[in-house]
Amino acid sequence: MNNRKVTGIGGVFFKSDDPEKSREWYKKNLGLVTNEYGSLFEFRLSNEPDKKGYLQWSPFKKDTDYFEPSPKEFMINYRVENLAELVNELKANGVTVLDEIAEYEYGKFVHILDPENNKIELWEPIDNVFTKMYEGKTTK
Repeated sequence: MNNRKVTGIGGVFFKSDDPEKSREWYKKNLGLVTNEYGSLFEFRLSNEPDKKGYLQWSPFKKDTDYFEPSPKEFMINYRVENLAELVNELKANGVTVLDEIAEYEYGKFVHILDPENNKIELWEPIDNVFTKMYEGKTTK
């Protein structure tokens, strides 16, 4: 397997009593560029500085089931390389893999649990899709 696994944070997700109000507060008070999902942070990839990368910040409704089976109020998304290989390695190491790899135009995703039952989202991104979709509409 490629030595690179996690290459960065891909998202920070947390439960909120009122996600819309949270997005507006962060926009007004901290200057986040927000959309219906939260805020998309844009950065340059350290190994390829000519390319952009993205991190999604999102408040979720308090009653979301997206973080299940974790009882926690948050979920972290990690950017990874070679997701299929990584999932095979995680399974071989006895890590709980919650679902099959899902593919979307902006990347591949899978969910795992850490030893404390924190649900973790692993994302093999296709960043240029976000560049096309959100050019000029990101937090920098």
